[in-house]
Amino acid sequence: MSSDISYLIEEATSLLKQLIALPSFSKEEDDTADLLCRFFHARGVAYERTDNNVWAYNKYTDETKPYILLNSHHDTVRPNSGYTKDPFDPVVTEGKLFGLGSNDAGGCLVSLIAAFLYYYEREDLQYNLCLLASAEEEISGRNGIEEAITHIKPMDFAIVGEPTQLQMAVAEKGLMVLDCEAVGIAGHAAREEGENAIYKAMEAIDWFRTFQFPKVSSYLGPVKMTVTVVNGGTQHNVVPASCTFVVDVRTTDVYSNQQVLDIIKQYASVSVNPRSTRLNPSTIELEHPIVQSGMRLGAKTFGSPTMSDQALLPIPSVKVGPGDSARSHAADEYIFLVEIEQGVAFYVDLLKNIL
Repeated sequence: MSSDISYLIEEATSLLKQLIALPSFSKEEDDTADLLCRFFHARGVAYERTDNNVWAYNKYTDETKPYILLNSHHDTVRPNSGYTKDPFDPVVTEGKLFGLGSNDAGGCLVSLIAAFLYYYEREDLQYNLCLLASAEEEISGRNGIEEAITHIKPMDFAIVGEPTQLQMAVAEKGLMVLDCEAVGIAGHAAREEGENAIYKAMEAIDWFRTFQFPKVSSYLGPVKMTVTVVNGGTQHNVVPASCTFVVDVRTTDVYSNQQVLDIIKQYASVSVNPRSTRLNPSTIELEHPIVQSGMRLGAKTFGSPTMSDQALLPIPSVKVGPGDSARSHAADEYIFLVEIEQGVAFYVDLLKNIL
């Protein structure tokens, strides 16, 4: 391992420990954003910030060249009740660095920062680089990457850092949450009157359970619809005039959210109102240079069922990073120190093949 990479790995590990020590729940990332600003300033890296999103460009940007976005997030979920360790104490035990956000996605973020710094002063790059540490990823908040990309320069494609064991997610599911209502006519339950909205809802729920969308993703499988909440009726002797239910829809790269919504509205026998259509599925061609670069490094491709900031990026992106998604949001979250080493080296080599 070259000495410059070793130094960057040490810096990355130190930065991750500092990030862990600062609570950074979604919408409350002020302290970690401040830390990242100080980190860049101390290294002479010009940075910009909006809300709690912090970004920087390589030193010798050339407006005639396209831009690569290097993105990961610095917000975390709240620690769950199963924690036995202090979630904000970055303890290293048996090669594991424990702490909230260590795996999701602190290890990815600091590894991307290290790779960015590796190329920061290079003058012969084929692409410009933009490192973006985004906020509110865990809640898909509107003041996270969705806001940041309105301020940064137009990007050609993105590397999104999430724990994937350094395998490449070339497709990712999107999400829609639908509020549905079946409408009937109120009546007395003892008489043959009224029109029972619950029965109407049951028919519609069965449609959501059994409907198969014609197109199936080779990476993500079929669009998945799951009814998760049902509410109907007011008292035992009144035929209900309304029954509402909620549907969780996981979309795939073969449809946009709007296309899926249009199909649902065409066939469902109830009113359907999406809370949002902004969390779209994503995909990137296997022939894309960044995917080809990863494959040359031995990374395998897969489709990811979990969402990330990819859902809010209007450009091709690949999701890849050190750590294991199975540890995300788990009690006593950790990342292996060797995974940070591997992450820095992987990102450096991933970019080297195209820069």
